[in-house]
Amino acid sequence: MCYAPIMKTGVIGASGYAGGELLRLLSSHPTFKPTVISAGQSAGELITSVHPHLYSYADRIFSETNIESINSCELVFLALPHGESAKIISKIAPGVKVVDLGADFRLSNSEDWLKYYDGEHAGKYVYGLPEIKHQRSLIAKSSIVANPGCYATAIALAAAPAIEADLIDESDLVVVAASGTTGAGRNAKINLLGSEVMNSLTSYKFGGVHQHTPEIEEILTGFSKQPVKVSFTPILAPMPRGILATVTAKLTSDMSEEKVRNIYSKYFEDDDFVVVLPKGAMPQTSAVLGTNMVQIQVAVDSHTGRLIVSSAIDNLGKGAAGQAIQNANLICGIAENSGLTQIGVK
Repeated sequence: MCYAPIMKTGVIGASGYAGGELLRLLSSHPTFKPTVISAGQSAGELITSVHPHLYSYADRIFSETNIESINSCELVFLALPHGESAKIISKIAPGVKVVDLGADFRLSNSEDWLKYYDGEHAGKYVYGLPEIKHQRSLIAKSSIVANPGCYATAIALAAAPAIEADLIDESDLVVVAASGTTGAGRNAKINLLGSEVMNSLTSYKFGGVHQHTPEIEEILTGFSKQPVKVSFTPILAPMPRGILATVTAKLTSDMSEEKVRNIYSKYFEDDDFVVVLPKGAMPQTSAVLGTNMVQIQVAVDSHTGRLIVSSAIDNLGKGAAGQAIQNANLICGIAENSGLTQIGVK
C-alpha cells in the first residue's frame, strides 16, 4: 500500500546520470527505499565504482535488470534510454507504480513520435509536470507517469502562465536554451569530452528537430486557444549540469512588466518548487544546483512588444530525478516535497 512507512523501490537504469541522482535523493527519502538497483552493462559492479559520491551504497552492487525483481517492488523508476521502457512496461505487474524518465510515453501523436524518435509509438501516459494547471490532480490519480524532458520542463513552465492568461501569440514562441553536458547522457562521445566542451558554446539540433519540441507544444496546447508552435535552439554549455532557457513571444496587447509579474506570481503561488524572482534578480543555474527548484524572471521588451521569460533548472533535478520523485510522491499519496530540497549547493 502507498501509505506504508516504507515502500520497496526500484531504480532501473541506475548507472546513468539521472539514475545516480535518483539514488542520491532516495538515500534520504523517508518512504522510498531502494531495494532493486539495476544497470545493464554495469551489472555486478559496485555502485560506487560508477557513482563514487554515493557512500551510503558503498557495499552494494548493480543487479541485472529482470522483470521478477521489478515486480518485487511497489514503486519503480525507469531511467532507461529512449525506447527501452516500452519493451518492459507491459510486463510490469498492475500493482507496481511507475515513473518513466524516458520519452517513450510522453507524446499522444504517433506522427510526432515517428518524426523525432526511432521505433514504434508506444502510447501515452499522464504527463508529469505538476505545476501546469490540472496536471497535479491527474498525476495523483495515476499509477504510471511519464516524466517530462529537461528542456521541456524549463520551457513549458516559463511559457504556461502567459499562454493561460492569453498574454502572447502562442503560435510563435521563440526559445534559446543552454544545457550542461549531463543532458546528453553518459555514453562516451567526442563532442562531450572536456577538451572539446571547455571554453566553448555550440548550438545543436536546431531548425525544429530537437525531440523535446513536440512535448512542449503538446502540453501547452492543452490549455491554449490555438496550437502552440515553438522555434527552439538548444545550446551545449561548458558545465556538467543546469539549464537556462529564454522564451520570447509577441504580446497580444500593451502590458506592463508589473502586471506580467503579478500574473506569474499568482500562477505559481501554491507551488513549492517554482519561484518568480523579484525585479532585478536573474535566474542562475548555480542557484538551483542539486535542487528541484525552478527560478523564473519576466520582462517586457516595449521596443518590440515582446514578452521575455528566463528560467533556470538543474537538468538532473527538476529536469529528471527530482521531478520523478515529486511525481512519485503524488501518485503514492504522500507529501509532494518529501525527500526533495529547495536549498542549492552553490
